Amino acid sequence: MCYSAQIIADYRKYVKMFGADMSIREFAQFYWERVEGSGAKTPKAMDAAFLGAHPADLQRIQTSIDQFAAAQSMKLEQDLFKQRSRLADAERTLLIKTTKAATESKRIATDKIDAALRGLDDLRRTDLKERDSRIYPGWYAPVMIVQDGQRVVLPMRYRCRLPGWTAETEKFKDGSYNAKRDSLKTAWRKLFGFQHGIMVVDWFYENVQRDGENVILRFDPTPGQPLLIACLWHRWTAPGEPDLLSFAAITDEPPPEIAAAGHNRCIIPIKPEHVDQWLNPDPKNLAAQYAILDDRERPYYEHQMAA
Repeated sequence: MCYSAQIIADYRKYVKMFGADMSIREFAQFYWERVEGSGAKTPKAMDAAFLGAHPADLQRIQTSIDQFAAAQSMKLEQDLFKQRSRLADAERTLLIKTTKAATESKRIATDKIDAALRGLDDLRRTDLKERDSRIYPGWYAPVMIVQDGQRVVLPMRYRCRLPGWTAETEKFKDGSYNAKRDSLKTAWRKLFGFQHGIMVVDWFYENVQRDGENVILRFDPTPGQPLLIACLWHRWTAPGEPDLLSFAAITDEPPPEIAAAGHNRCIIPIKPEHVDQWLNPDPKNLAAQYAILDDRERPYYEHQMAA
């Protein structure tokens, strides 16, 4: 499974690399819904691509991003005030008597103060860090598809809500951010051969068991290169509900070096020469799509403990 990925989060890089258009309407709708309370999580680098935008349509997106940041900042400031008051109360109690409740309250308040300060720092800084392009299941990322014969970049959630599912169904299907290759004709049959996409990844992370403990490993392709990850996507619609664009990365058996590191799956990077055929699938010729997945890029994946 692809637990987490370091992605190309800036839509402008898709435009440059693939000649794709960015769907202003979809991005504007997405960011407006986030202001309205959708709860969508995005990597900071995805938002930063709109900083200082000049065309009016892009300025509207930037306005939504700024409004959301302001609301988040206010929430963090309020929580910071609340936790500092809690910390002060706990410390006053501990001056009189050491109790388990006061000690625990002090610990929790201290942890939440640290978290709020980190959150405020992330909101306020303009310099991007490596972690600002990392996504997790449930986060949004730019995904390239073909619409009306044109490559287009859309914001999609990295956990696919399949056709026929409801939001309630999804609660019991939390692994749907990855689509196993051997399930493409069964669980994913309504999307495989119909709705294909590409997410660009620099490296990825996996959970691995080591000596009875879970550790997170980072896998880097060698030689270093952007990986064009094969994805399936869906636009979920329901009466009275906003549309949900979501996707899953296709995975397969791992190469030997990933298996030796302790993980049993790997995302599939397709070759650049197959991009057009992958994004324009023929549902009557699934063999051609399987051939693309089999004729994949095969870099060697170096691994290290994640920072």
